Amino acid sequence: MLVLLPPSETKSDGGEGEPLDLGALSFPELTPVRLRLTEALRTLADDVPASIAALGLSERQVDEVERNAELFTSPTRPALERYTGVLYDALGAAGFTKAQRARAGRRLAVASALFGVVRAEDPIPAYRLSGGSVLPGVGGLRGVWRADLEKTLSTVDDLVVDLRSGAYATLADVPQAVTVRVVTEDAGGRRKSVSHFNKAAKGRLAAALAVAPREPGTVRTIISTARAAGLRVEKVGDRELELVID
Repeated sequence: MLVLLPPSETKSDGGEGEPLDLGALSFPELTPVRLRLTEALRTLADDVPASIAALGLSERQVDEVERNAELFTSPTRPALERYTGVLYDALGAAGFTKAQRARAGRRLAVASALFGVVRAEDPIPAYRLSGGSVLPGVGGLRGVWRADLEKTLSTVDDLVVDLRSGAYATLADVPQAVTVRVVTEDAGGRRKSVSHFNKAAKGRLAAALAVAPREPGTVRTIISTARAAGLRVEKVGDRELELVID
């Protein structure tokens, strides 16, 4: 299976890996688009005011522009360690055993505005680019990514569990994927989507699927694996699940 995670705006610093090598990333067919975007983002970093405007940053976030200026020279680290924030805290990869980390490396991938999609162990630098950004001379990222990324994701042999949200879900459609909506349920059984606990809940679900000794390969086994981890997941459509939280 392939669990497709959303990225995070926040990313860890540093790393011990060699500088970015686009050819070393998974899904090498995406290299031409990756090269176009990384070069455009690096060039944009030469103009700090333009970078701040295009990336939706504040003056206090100029260090994010500096990260982009060093895209090809800064150290890398595995994607699973690069992305931070609520979802990745709940995922808890730092606490995985060696065997669990190996399973996570095979099962987890991260949607990325800059790289399209990367697997958990792919070495990437810190950068700043959001799914809704419009780069000068390039345009909106959906137009850049859609055709190539949809083709790549449509050829994934494994069952895809799509946990993306927002602008990242619009970069490419994955019609065959299983989608998950995080909801609450009131006393009358009425459900509504939640935003505040959405990321943490998805992180816990991703962790359960990533470390399970037996790989979940069907909707039924996704549900049973989640329930074994104490999560309430229910099927509401052929490929639609709801994760119910208190």
